[in-house]
Amino acid sequence: MQALDGTDTRLLSALAQDPRRTVVALAQKLGLSRNTVQARLAQLEKKHVFLSFERRINPVSLGYPLMAFISVHVQQQKLAQLAKDLADVPEILEGYGLTTHGSADLLLRVVALDAEDLFRINGKILACDGVDRTDTALAMGELIPFRVEPLLERGSQGT
Repeated sequence: MQALDGTDTRLLSALAQDPRRTVVALAQKLGLSRNTVQARLAQLEKKHVFLSFERRINPVSLGYPLMAFISVHVQQQKLAQLAKDLADVPEILEGYGLTTHGSADLLLRVVALDAEDLFRINGKILACDGVDRTDTALAMGELIPFRVEPLLERGSQGT
């Protein structure tokens, strides 16, 4: 992936601050032409710079006040199908493959109604073919929300 230049970084920073900003508003804020902003956004899209555009919805507002991280130990040869099976569990918000030696193979971020519901969700995960065992840790509170602004401020070169 090609490095982003200063204009790209400024554009991304403006979007991070206000994702609903229009192309015209971005152009005005950054002192660029509308065509330049539109072309830059198209290039950034082509480079797969943007993640999903869905709005981040607080699971608490949907009735899921409990968040947990479940570490999953798996049979590696069954990982592809297991990922599909886990994606069918709606309470799993995110899942990551890990490289740690001797520790878990997957880390899942899940939400639940309460402790009993978390127990049920953990059971659904354990019932998936290829899962050997799980370890669960409750999230006590979000200390640092997902963010990219500090990286944008630092610059695209990571200096």
